[in-house]
Amino acid sequence: MTEFSFDALRRWPDVEAPNLSASDATDRLVLDTAASELADAAVGDVVAIGDRYGALALGAAALHGAGGIRVHQDGLSQERAIAANAERLGLSDRVELRPLDDELVSGARVVLLQLPRSLDALDEIAGLIARSASPDARVFAGGRVKHMTPAMNDVLGTAFGSVSAGLARQKSRVLTASSPRVGAPQRWPKSRRHDDLGLTVWAHGAVFSGNQIDVGTRFLLDYLDAVPAGARDVVDLGCGTGVLATEFAKRRPDARVTATDQSAAAAASAHLTAEANRVGDRVTVQRDDGLSAQPDASVDAVLLNPPFHIGASVHAGIALKLFAEAGRVLRPGGTLLAVWNSHLQYRAQLERLVGRTRQLGRNAKFTVTVSRRLD
Repeated sequence: MTEFSFDALRRWPDVEAPNLSASDATDRLVLDTAASELADAAVGDVVAIGDRYGALALGAAALHGAGGIRVHQDGLSQERAIAANAERLGLSDRVELRPLDDELVSGARVVLLQLPRSLDALDEIAGLIARSASPDARVFAGGRVKHMTPAMNDVLGTAFGSVSAGLARQKSRVLTASSPRVGAPQRWPKSRRHDDLGLTVWAHGAVFSGNQIDVGTRFLLDYLDAVPAGARDVVDLGCGTGVLATEFAKRRPDARVTATDQSAAAAASAHLTAEANRVGDRVTVQRDDGLSAQPDASVDAVLLNPPFHIGASVHAGIALKLFAEAGRVLRPGGTLLAVWNSHLQYRAQLERLVGRTRQLGRNAKFTVTVSRRLD
């Protein structure tokens, strides 16, 4: 076994802060619960899904001798953190980062899972495992007790014949699922037609708001005309299902739109949404951490509905990172059109990170602002 400490894991290049950790008690409980199965696992038997910063996969490798571990993490910054942690700990040859598809879980016998808070995300993952993993596969799905609900057992029960809950420890609990149901249907991704907008939205399970249109995005749609008519290169930053990118491309046939999101599920959903609404030839979808692939001063406008949660924590770090990225890539005179929860009071940060900012609209929950980069 390799010397290993959970405290050695870092979140970098994801947001780091004193109240944000790279591992928690759930990671340790999942590994302890699966210990006997991990000890018996052959190379290639183990899969880790939702492994935020590598605690599950790297812990299985270092503490239990597992090898050939296939790992999926939806967020690109967290995926890069797993790779960085593996390299720093000398475990890069034990893990392989993979997309969420049949090959990720094909033939797997032990699946380590950090429970997503979204039941839709869990449904997509559970169905995938049931269809493609080994018939004797066991899933060890852990979460913080305060975020777990009986509905999670029900969702797992649609894909597995046996689901049992272990004892809680340090405010965490593990659900163990086995006996995959043969012929579990493939229900994801899903689409929804929004007749009021003339828009079809596609979504994978892990995407925020699914194939609905969240209220912040709907509010921002009312102000798309605030983007100057001359804007040709436009970015939908943190695109989710691609609603803003697709609607802007529909309204501005002369614009080239890049939709970018660090979530693999979001990027795949945005691509489907653009294609379904016949603007796929003018919307380029990229999975990116912020706008790291975009040169300085290279775009005319950025559209942004930033998240205000990092995992289960309310934290402004991700929004400030995205504001700074928008300010960096905007050309002089470029426009950031943003919507944000009014109580977060981002106006001063937008002035500092982007440029002169004014309010365009405000309702009971959200504020829409336009910021101009002047230098």
